[in-house]
Amino acid sequence: MKAVKFIAAAVMLGTFAACSGGAEEAPAGPPRAGPPPAPEPVTLASRPGVTGGEALYVEKCAMCHAPNGMGSGLLARRGGGIEPDLEKRKNLASDYVILAARHGIGNMPAIPRGEVSDADLAKIAEYLASGKGPSQ
Repeated sequence: MKAVKFIAAAVMLGTFAACSGGAEEAPAGPPRAGPPPAPEPVTLASRPGVTGGEALYVEKCAMCHAPNGMGSGLLARRGGGIEPDLEKRKNLASDYVILAARHGIGNMPAIPRGEVSDADLAKIAEYLASGKGPSQ
């Protein structure tokens, strides 16, 4: 009986010793860098004095299509050389912007006239098709 207890104790001691091995500290080095900080949100407060299509874009579209918006991240992951920031694009046709907004495209839902009127959407589309980008 003593032999059985001795063997059981030895096995348990060996198991604990094996589990605690390698508990050494990792060598100190430079701290790991995390992801870059998120861009500042684009709001009317961050662009005082904007008017027309640019103001409407900031109010109605920037929440998704500015650098910190989900739509920009989705476009960036799609790849193929597509500029994810719509304000930096030089190849957007006004009719394409209106069609994409009204019918939706990819993960983007259709934007109904109750949210953005035809007149306001035309101003936004003109602004984006101009390729001028932000005024500030």
